[in-house]
Amino acid sequence: MLDAMNLHVSTRKGYTACPHDCPSTCALEVDILDDRTIGRVRGAEANTYTAGVICAKVARYAERVHHPDRLLKPLQRVGAKGGGDWREIGWDDALDLVAERFVQAETRHGSEAVWPYYYAGTMGLVQRDGIHRLRHAKRYSGQFDSICTNLAWTGFVAGAGRLAGVDPREMAQSDCVVIWGTNAVATQVNVMTHAIRARKERGARIVVIDIYDNATMKQADTALKLRPGTDGALACALMHIAFRDGTADRAYLDRYTDDPAGLEAHLRTRTPEWAAAITGLAVADIESFAELLGRTPRSFFRLGYGFSRQRNGAVAMHAASCVPTVFGHWQHEGGGAFHSNSGIWNFDKRAIEGRAYQDETIRHLDQSRIGAMLTGEAEALQGGPPVTAMLVQNTNPANVAPEQRLVKRGLLREDLFVAVHEQFMTDTAKLADLVLPAAMSVEYDDIYRGGGQSHILFGPKLIEHPETVRSNHFVIEELAKRLGVDHMPGFGLTERDLIDDLLHASGYEGLASLEAERWLDVQPAFARAHYLDGFGQPDGRFRFRPDWLGMAAPNRPPTAMGLFGPHAKLPEFPDHAEIIEDTDDDHPFRLATPPARQFLNSTFSETEGSRKREGSPVLKVHPADAEGLALETGTRVIIGNRRGEVVLPVEIDGGVSPGVLIHEGLWPNDAFENGEGINVLTGADPAAPFGGAAFHDNRVWMRPA
Repeated sequence: MLDAMNLHVSTRKGYTACPHDCPSTCALEVDILDDRTIGRVRGAEANTYTAGVICAKVARYAERVHHPDRLLKPLQRVGAKGGGDWREIGWDDALDLVAERFVQAETRHGSEAVWPYYYAGTMGLVQRDGIHRLRHAKRYSGQFDSICTNLAWTGFVAGAGRLAGVDPREMAQSDCVVIWGTNAVATQVNVMTHAIRARKERGARIVVIDIYDNATMKQADTALKLRPGTDGALACALMHIAFRDGTADRAYLDRYTDDPAGLEAHLRTRTPEWAAAITGLAVADIESFAELLGRTPRSFFRLGYGFSRQRNGAVAMHAASCVPTVFGHWQHEGGGAFHSNSGIWNFDKRAIEGRAYQDETIRHLDQSRIGAMLTGEAEALQGGPPVTAMLVQNTNPANVAPEQRLVKRGLLREDLFVAVHEQFMTDTAKLADLVLPAAMSVEYDDIYRGGGQSHILFGPKLIEHPETVRSNHFVIEELAKRLGVDHMPGFGLTERDLIDDLLHASGYEGLASLEAERWLDVQPAFARAHYLDGFGQPDGRFRFRPDWLGMAAPNRPPTAMGLFGPHAKLPEFPDHAEIIEDTDDDHPFRLATPPARQFLNSTFSETEGSRKREGSPVLKVHPADAEGLALETGTRVIIGNRRGEVVLPVEIDGGVSPGVLIHEGLWPNDAFENGEGINVLTGADPAAPFGGAAFHDNRVWMRPA
């Protein structure tokens, strides 16, 4: 309908940023049909990273904004939790109820019994992070954001010392682009824009390293399919060959790294044959890849978040980042490595987050362990009171969090009050006591920054939101009034006020300048991005021997300072760390749950365009495994482990390795036969050394249903 409207209505153009949990943070051009309606969405041509290209799901964004099933009125539960019976309630009464239940929880158990729970449904700094302002003002329980980035960030910083790298646009100047641990075609389409430009203009080779033949592997000149959790072994073999064949840059190593001699000695036994036995790769393929890297100074390593999905991911990320260091690729334009630019912004979010009154002694509860938390596990609660009241914004834990059965059991507790502020009736909203309808990104002002690039972007309000929905900022401000903290610094400001304050406090020009320019490129200079002025360690040297247990870990709050998982098994040098959930006689398969192309976590799974293109939930199984169990495409199987079971139809796929099962995407729970989603099978145990959930690291059994 909206496409047809575009033919007949005079449109004006607006500029904004994609708000979703993707490193690309694309600059967008939006057709505005009237004060309440958007039409076509395109990538901004003038933005040098977006370069006019966006993913298909965001190109169809009007479908989501104007979806007939969008939540439009506050709803209060009637009857049993999860029963599906609701009554409409006014906004004032709804917010009064939230405040009343928060006060009751605090009176009975103390302020830490209230847990504002959020994540990355929007990446806007005002609408996402403003929940902390209420948290700190009221001394509610903090949140340890462990669910996505921890392992990869820790591994990169262990070597480089800073969460930043080579300008990702330099991929276009590369002669070899290595895409490792990310299905960029599905999750970061702009990576492919710059990589393919290098191939077209320079004849660059694209090497893709992953665990199955996904859409990005199919674009590769060289595709290396590993067994899950074996990335470190490949990295070690590549460096072994570099030292063996004389392609290691010894002058660079002596100047920029901590212990190249120790590394070389350590790697003498990490031969291609050793790595082949672990990874499943052919020795010839490992040798060929190493030879390519040795003769190609402009080799760019784009390292993805797949490293955060295995229990040994921190070690694997560190090992992968060591490879361009041994070869000296960092010295050259189009060479080196990039994972995230999250360390370049230097944002001062004191006003947005209320840091002026943050109490460092308040506990930080691990968001990945929400199931253990809500079912009363004392260790997860850090010996503190139970959680008896929650406000959930920007996330859908009943679907996206690990150990889903525990999460659902906890959310269904009768003594727990849950208010969910959402755009659709998600799996979490269905289990809530109160559902508040949320505005969308084109309906409010916010500011964004691209972890996968270098732009700060303004996302202005382009259209009016429906009269009965409210922004995250509105909800936080109104609750502050009812809870008596609205006089504290940071409250009482508009979104635009907070954006302007953030920019000035962070050393940038204010909002007026950003609004006029649309975005601001803050990519560090070449020498700093390539670490030619020294790595981000105290002595300026890259760490082959990281201080795993003593390093300043990224993303770790003060009250979560302990070590997690089998940290004593972390290796001294880059290595294959055998700390994954490997198969055994009872669980002969490894299950990975990578992203679907048309979904983004659980977002977009409600839109017809995305669901039609994805089809339905299936389990990809190698032909040999299917034959062993007499399975055919369409056969229903049960897969399970100690956490639960899931029923799925099989899709026989030769692109999957034997012994590996692949399920793509986070489908709503009701898309599964038994009403339970794939995260029934994923574990929430914190990975070494500083926590994080390993969503692709699960052993399971499988049998015909």
